[in-house]
Amino acid sequence: VQLQASGGGLMQAGGSLTLSCAASGDRFSSYYMGWFRQAPGKEREFVAAINWIGSVTHYADSVKGRFVISRNNAKTTVYLQMNSLEPEDAAVYYCAASRTALSGTATGYNYWGQGTQVTVSS
Repeated sequence: VQLQASGGGLMQAGGSLTLSCAASGDRFSSYYMGWFRQAPGKEREFVAAINWIGSVTHYADSVKGRFVISRNNAKTTVYLQMNSLEPEDAAVYYCAASRTALSGTATGYNYWGQGTQVTVSS
């Protein structure tokens, strides 16, 4: 599967932004999907994940209650709605697909998209 993330940009703190990750290839609905982010000088960190049907989600503590992950299998797209943005949310955001599990670690994912930059001004 090939992944294309989009929707990043500049937003003021407290604002909202929705990222999209469009997938191409077969069997998108069978993949667990995740979002990760990487800020300059920091390691890539888990943000959110969703199971193949969208009935189970998992969030990093730092975004819980502010971010929402969802998917539309008919459109082969996964979304990350980011609310109440904080300067600490600024990073390059990556979407990823896993064949096997709902994972909170980067090693659990088989396919990665290119990143989309999110900048948050205070």
